[in-house]
Amino acid sequence: MPRARLASRARRRAGVLAAATAALALTGTQAAAAGSPASAVGPLRGHDVSSHQKHVDFPAARSDGARFTYIKATESTTYRNPYFDRQYDGARRAGLIRGAYHFARPDRSSGAEQAAYFVQHGGDWRADGWTLPPALDIEYNPYDDEHKCYGLGWKRMVDWIRSFSDEVESETGRRPVIYTTAHWWQACTGDSRAFAADHPLWIARHGASDPGALPGGWARWTFWQFGAQGGLPGDQNLFNGPPNRLRAFARGW
Repeated sequence: MPRARLASRARRRAGVLAAATAALALTGTQAAAAGSPASAVGPLRGHDVSSHQKHVDFPAARSDGARFTYIKATESTTYRNPYFDRQYDGARRAGLIRGAYHFARPDRSSGAEQAAYFVQHGGDWRADGWTLPPALDIEYNPYDDEHKCYGLGWKRMVDWIRSFSDEVESETGRRPVIYTTAHWWQACTGDSRAFAADHPLWIARHGASDPGALPGGWARWTFWQFGAQGGLPGDQNLFNGPPNRLRAFARGW
């Protein structure tokens, strides 16, 4: 590994607290049980996009209430979102705090290999207050109905996620946010509690008035994806806290 790259990583890691510190310091504000989650008092609105959205009008999204966005960067070690640079830079120019996510394919290669590919192709992080920590999107296999957990048992899946996380932390100084559903986490990790202490949770639960029971020992959620459609491009999300907490979370405080 080149010496300059090691030095750069060391500088990034210096003075950076674990991502969980910010997540655990969240106020715990929950979306109101009555009415639409998007109108809840407290949590900030945001969205996530991929190549499906192509050319996203981020200034319009911000005018419509978005304050953050996650953008798909990579999948496995063979795919990079062809619109990623345009989307990622466009979100920043529009004044959105933005981050990148990786779609996991545990049946294709190791967690460490996919994490390295992700960081090299958009999943890096800087403590500039505008960059959210890298996120791992891990959910049911959309390509194979016979192997929804990618052919891995609970222990191997937990090991795969840990391998991905360790490489991301080594490369960027941050533990990744984990995007998942409670159902997938139970089915494919045995409801493992191995990540709750030091990984922010991005929980997906659509069409409900609250995020529901959280998986794997997590005490609170950091992001909640509550719908696939709404007023913002792509999927609809909330951040569990006020604007100053989102900025602090981005910085790693």
